[in-house]
Amino acid sequence: MAKQTMPSVAGRGLGGELRQLRRTMRLKGSSVAVQLGWQPSKLSRIETGQQGVRAEEVAALLTVYGVVGEERKRLLSMAERSRDKGWWETHGAGLTAWSRTFNLLEAEATRVVTWQPLLVPGLLQLPEYTSALMKSCGVSPAEAESRVAARLARQAILARDEPPELHAIIDETVLRRPLGSHQLMVRQLRHLIELSERPNVSLQVVPLARGGHTGLDGGFVLFDFRRRPSVVHLEHKISGVFLEEPEQVAVFRRAADALTGVSLSPADSTDVVARTAAEHERGGVPDGHA
Repeated sequence: MAKQTMPSVAGRGLGGELRQLRRTMRLKGSSVAVQLGWQPSKLSRIETGQQGVRAEEVAALLTVYGVVGEERKRLLSMAERSRDKGWWETHGAGLTAWSRTFNLLEAEATRVVTWQPLLVPGLLQLPEYTSALMKSCGVSPAEAESRVAARLARQAILARDEPPELHAIIDETVLRRPLGSHQLMVRQLRHLIELSERPNVSLQVVPLARGGHTGLDGGFVLFDFRRRPSVVHLEHKISGVFLEEPEQVAVFRRAADALTGVSLSPADSTDVVARTAAEHERGGVPDGHA
């Protein structure tokens, strides 16, 4: 059966890396716990992400596992960050468990590939665009405000010193739908152009003239990590599904490659975005072309 539950995904953070190190050393959890004077259940909870871990505890584990140098420094840095409240804790009172897991994966990913046939990807949305989307979907004003703040906070990952690579593939329909107003779409499309100029962001458009293609059955997000297996996220109206099995991930990686193949080049995509923004600015967008 396909693994579609969250615990194995969410537990692949620092705790998951510590578990893998122990297994690589062929050490039993009980013997490591005894060596450190811990209860075996404590180490188990740390490894499965059910309990937080302090930097000094991580340091002790790394000493047992013989981890030194840059790898030790990286894992200790992860431990320090884990003590800080994530934005989903301070701003995300209304977030579901699956959306918190999504946010955690997004924050830890080194590369994000997203295919969106209907909407501007969340990481590239203006707050006003997100607000218009929430209103269109019937979200209450109070909840919409919380969601807009959360989405805006997510976007901070693109401005980090070492930001993830973002490859956003969107359908031309996304550009042409006047969500909110034509003037809002002008601002949103110009925002896309500005973000696409960043070295870590690549934007491609699948033109309507392409007709049918493999992305018409729905959007997806593919997360790649430095030392952990990739994960695919599929979003539904009130829930999300995470796919981890290598063969499942491979299906969506092939789909991403196929969509890249039928997309316009980044330069041509930017031209289409600019032309569509000009059409919105004139107060209307005719049927698709590109």
